[in-house]
Amino acid sequence: MSKLLRYYSDNQIYFITSVTFQRKPILLDNPEIWTNTINSIRKDSRLELIAWVLMSDHFHIILDSKENKPDLVIKRIKLKYSHQFRKINGLYRCKIWQARFWDHIIRNQKDFNRHIDYIHYNPVKHGYTNNPFNWEYSSIHNYRKDGYYSDDWGINEKIKFEGGFGE
Repeated sequence: MSKLLRYYSDNQIYFITSVTFQRKPILLDNPEIWTNTINSIRKDSRLELIAWVLMSDHFHIILDSKENKPDLVIKRIKLKYSHQFRKINGLYRCKIWQARFWDHIIRNQKDFNRHIDYIHYNPVKHGYTNNPFNWEYSSIHNYRKDGYYSDDWGINEKIKFEGGFGE
């Protein structure tokens, strides 16, 4: 396998997607593991999780890494999540994550907004719900509370997104 070179710089905002091994739909079996993992990483690191969504076989986040390298943040998320998942499910060995992840440096405000919308619309895109506000495992609820979304956003018409998002 070739070594993937990534470009990172301090105080950059990244959109990141990570997928489970063989796309096994396991992430929603114990969603509290995600919450515990993210809260622990946030507490231990100086970083900001701007937006997120947890799906059955992948997650998307927008991360302001501050001085942390995103690859190390993702490694910590995967390791911590895997450890807790195995412990809760009585497993000694099993692969939980694909080896790599997809990242994108946010370039400007339009790109930032588009990726936040993509994250929050993801449960509708994948057919889990027809109302993105009904999806419990998302930061969309904070955004609606703060007035960034109207109550009917993403419900009445399908939203199309151009470009790659790492799925």
